Amino acid sequence: MNKMKVSAIQLNLAFDNPDQNENKIEKKIKKTMETFQPDTIVLPEMWNVSFFPDDIQKNADQEGKRSRAFLSRLSKMYQVNIVGGTVAAVYDDQYYNSSYQFDREGKLVHTYHKVHLFSPSKEQNKFTSGHQLGIFELDGVKVGIATCYDLRFVEWIRLLALADIEILFIPAAWPNPRASHWEILLQARAIENQLFVVGVNSVGTTDKLTFCGHSLIVDPFGEKLATSKNEEVILNATLDLKKRKVTKEQINVFQDRRPDLYKQYRM
Repeated sequence: MNKMKVSAIQLNLAFDNPDQNENKIEKKIKKTMETFQPDTIVLPEMWNVSFFPDDIQKNADQEGKRSRAFLSRLSKMYQVNIVGGTVAAVYDDQYYNSSYQFDREGKLVHTYHKVHLFSPSKEQNKFTSGHQLGIFELDGVKVGIATCYDLRFVEWIRLLALADIEILFIPAAWPNPRASHWEILLQARAIENQLFVVGVNSVGTTDKLTFCGHSLIVDPFGEKLATSKNEEVILNATLDLKKRKVTKEQINVFQDRRPDLYKQYRM
């Protein structure tokens, strides 16, 4: 596959209301399939309840069953890959910020639990951290996923790049006033790792946070392919995967790395 058409759905989510959010997402997916016909659709972080209710146990998805059934049905119906943002899910009384990925046949191809929990919002007091890299394939293309705060951890993202992924998906609930951080970090991760990066955020306000939007699709040279502000929107872009090879040929960062030296200073 030389090109992948991607739609990133930036949403104003209803706080602690999975029914309303599912209804909105289904309508947005229907719209983008009618107008753009993407290969892959990407959703934001914690789309079932928004980020995040204090009584998370009220609507956390039991083992993600409801969310998985919902996304599986839509991916199969429209024959589209879905990078399922994240949802609040519960496994054996442990709460996770969980992401589910589906192929065009509605098959679950990967599950990722957010690794770096956002301490300023005390996310670690409610949720359990994941421990596995998010690497999978869509249409034969090796891709990766990380969630929101994970973006700030350059070591974690570099591990994904070293696994030779081509596209990195970042679902987020990134708040004001740090929109500039969000955009700069997305571009930086694309440039330093020579990847396509698709960052999908929320908009709107809860009783805790105001989300800054500014979802962004970036190519491996750091160029913005699609941008947004702070309104509900569907970002569409066609990723020319050959551009990653060209970028690496121009500046072969990975060939010029010195991992033998880095190991001497590991802390």
